[in-house]
Amino acid sequence: MSSHQVPFLRTVQAVLWSFIGLRKNSEGQEDMAKLNPFHVLVVGLCLALIFVVGLIALVNWVVAQPITL
Repeated sequence: MSSHQVPFLRTVQAVLWSFIGLRKNSEGQEDMAKLNPFHVLVVGLCLALIFVVGLIALVNWVVAQPITL
């Protein structure tokens, strides 16, 4: 891995942990000290967009299924 991929993956990991809400306080503080806030914001917005688009796709798929009783 290049030196630029490690901070990016660390940022993605930190944002995903924050979405779930399970994180040690010490690890969260360490991330806040090391990660670029702009990168965290961009990754968070991108992952939120992917989540919303995924939910919309799931709902459209479920609605398109034939009703069987």
